[in-house]
Amino acid sequence: MPGSLCLMRFKPGEFLYNSMLLISHPHKRKALRLLLALLGATLLCGPGRASPPVNFLYTGSDDLAGIKKLLERADIAGVQIVYNWKDLETGKDRYDFSQIEKDLEFLGRLKKKLFIQVQDRFFSPEARNVPRYLQEEPAFGGGLAPQADNPGEDLPAGSGWVAQQWNPQVRSRYQKLLRALGKQFDGRVYGVNLPETSADLDLKNDKTGFSCDKYFSAELENIKAAKKAFKKSYVVQYVNFWPCEWENDHNYMGRTFEFAAKNSIGLGGPDIVPGKKAQMKNSYPFFNRYKGKLPLVAMAVQEPTLTYTNPKTKKPFTKEEFSEFAENYLGVKIIFWSIASPWLAGSGEAVVR
Repeated sequence: MPGSLCLMRFKPGEFLYNSMLLISHPHKRKALRLLLALLGATLLCGPGRASPPVNFLYTGSDDLAGIKKLLERADIAGVQIVYNWKDLETGKDRYDFSQIEKDLEFLGRLKKKLFIQVQDRFFSPEARNVPRYLQEEPAFGGGLAPQADNPGEDLPAGSGWVAQQWNPQVRSRYQKLLRALGKQFDGRVYGVNLPETSADLDLKNDKTGFSCDKYFSAELENIKAAKKAFKKSYVVQYVNFWPCEWENDHNYMGRTFEFAAKNSIGLGGPDIVPGKKAQMKNSYPFFNRYKGKLPLVAMAVQEPTLTYTNPKTKKPFTKEEFSEFAENYLGVKIIFWSIASPWLAGSGEAVVR
């Protein structure tokens, strides 16, 4: 696994043992400094003390140079970048990971971490961002299916596309991409995440062979494939809603969390919206129930999230409100912040809780 989010953690017995070793060290002054560091780490990271979420930025690959000043901030640990499937596989079995390599090199110079999202669903009508062969060869059934999209609070409904992961031929190609990425980047990137489980298809007019059970099984199969491909880097599945399900009435959500905990897979989601009714009926209670049982919970505050207002204050949620709900209710360890987040606009460093 990558380096711990809480850099040092000792049980009381371990601290006593390490203290005795340091006191007997011939270089007393250096040993004393190390002892104080151990004590501070134990107090900050010890049992019963949850560490606040670590801040990452969320952006596209093309934006890195333009946000260098933000990345240089001491309160930013890294960046999550979304890479579209068609950019990673430019033709059948022709992989181009050069942009990830460039981004790793850029971030390495800044000593920042990289989280990659392998995108198979898109949120505008023109964004058919899967390889062309998936859309043209008959075995893949067009590769994509149309879906509706909610772009934010009080905004008109949108539309986009989702890869037909329920088609075994499409799914096998996606998993082959994950294996190729793992071969080149496992242990080099801090983590990889798969996109949200939500997919809003027109089930009455579907011609792709979609079924809710097939979709659920396909997504779990993809999670398992990602975990097999990335043994050293974190693996996170975004889970927010499941098609055909509300309040776990198909036990899709329950089985997802059980599967993740059993297989040491992280979970997360694209939106932290404190107390949002729809999420409170679906994924949020499970994040609360599984606090401390998953290797990593990483969630985002994306552009649509910033459109939501706190019903108590009638104002947009603040950084502190997002972070408090994420940490205390959801058990989030990493927040991927949109670069449009207001707290990033000020000069100097943001206040770290």
